[in-house]
Amino acid sequence: MRNKTHQKRVAAIHDLSGFGKCSLTVALPILSAAGIETSALPTAILSTHTGGISGYTYHDLTDDMRPVMNHWKSLDIRFDAIYTGYLGSFEQLDIVKEFFDTFKTENNLILVDPVMGDNGQLYTNFTLEFAAGMRTLCQKADIIVPNLTEAALLLGETFHPGPYSPAYIENILRKLGTLGPAKVVLTGVYFKEDELGAATYDRANNQIDYVFTQKVPGYYHGTGDVFASALLAALLNEFSLIDSAAIAAHFTTASIRRTYEANTDYRFGVNFEQSFPDFLKELKLL
Repeated sequence: MRNKTHQKRVAAIHDLSGFGKCSLTVALPILSAAGIETSALPTAILSTHTGGISGYTYHDLTDDMRPVMNHWKSLDIRFDAIYTGYLGSFEQLDIVKEFFDTFKTENNLILVDPVMGDNGQLYTNFTLEFAAGMRTLCQKADIIVPNLTEAALLLGETFHPGPYSPAYIENILRKLGTLGPAKVVLTGVYFKEDELGAATYDRANNQIDYVFTQKVPGYYHGTGDVFASALLAALLNEFSLIDSAAIAAHFTTASIRRTYEANTDYRFGVNFEQSFPDFLKELKLL
């Protein structure tokens, strides 16, 4: 049964793009709509996100991260979950590890979205050495949410484009589990060209499950952040791993479909805002 009196609290450690729906501009509204108090620790401030847009401004906040962490510690703030996304440097990886060590408890959840690349390519400014550093962060996580490109980088393997076979996906999931996290949600999984979804792995009982939705044409920025934020929202509302992945997949796909049907510029992110009513119904909050 859900505890109706205790409001869950998340520390969200991401960058903040003024325009373009990703990172904190996605995590804050999605978690808040799900009834979860969300504390933001920005790693950088950008005028826009970087996918397909040039000329953006970038202000690094690495030097501010430890003072924020220390202030929160002095206030004895407790978190039900810690949620990390895009991190821009090795120093930020180290600071986040310190954050985990400072705020981890027996009962809270650390979710790492190891943002590094997609479609078989590293994002700009990332290196294979950084991928190795991200691996050490994932070792401290309870749950990780990589796409298949990031999974290959974490494992030091070659990326293979889909469609995939169940045997291939299950091998990847179990290898990711050996890094340390108790649970893995792998995105970008598909066995047929007209579907897209996620695979979940619970190391404790060796359970693997899948959720698929109808693929929407096109490539859309920020969908990984939408999915991971919705996944965490469902987990903190005490849904199972596979049910949480299904809720996140439905919400993400609905947001993509709205954007596709409106013919919105793909660089600007997906219309998740108008998908909230169905999302909250699935969370049983409406």
